[in-house]
Amino acid sequence: MGLSLKGGLKALLSRPINIRNQEKDMTAYNVVRFRTRPGKEQAFIDAHKKAKLDVKGFRKFALIRTGERTFCVVGEWNDMDSLAAARPQMIGLLDTMRDMLEDLGGDLGVTDPVSGTVVVEIAG
Repeated sequence: MGLSLKGGLKALLSRPINIRNQEKDMTAYNVVRFRTRPGKEQAFIDAHKKAKLDVKGFRKFALIRTGERTFCVVGEWNDMDSLAAARPQMIGLLDTMRDMLEDLGGDLGVTDPVSGTVVVEIAG
C-alpha cells in the first residue's frame, strides 16, 4: 500500500497536517538494515518477537520486511544519549542473531546502521 502520486499525494496535501518542530523534544531513531541467510527468515523474525531491550529511553522498535530476505529495524528513543548508552545492549542482542545474517558487502558486515534526531515530524 503505497502513496500514489496521482490521488494519494493530492489527498495528502489537501488535508490539514500537524508539523511539529522537534528542537525541544529531540526524539531519536535508529534504523538498521539486515539480510538473512537463505532459510533463516522466520528464525530471524521469531528472534525479534522474543527480543527484550530494557534500557532507559527506549520507546519501541519495529521489524520491517523490505524484501525476500531483507529487513530493517526502526527503533524510537527519547534522545540520542539514550540510544548511544544502549549500544552495548543492542550489540549483545545482535550477537544472538548474528549467525542468521549474511554479510551485506562493501565493508558493512551484517548490518547497515544509521541514527539521528528528528528534525521534522508530520502527523495526520
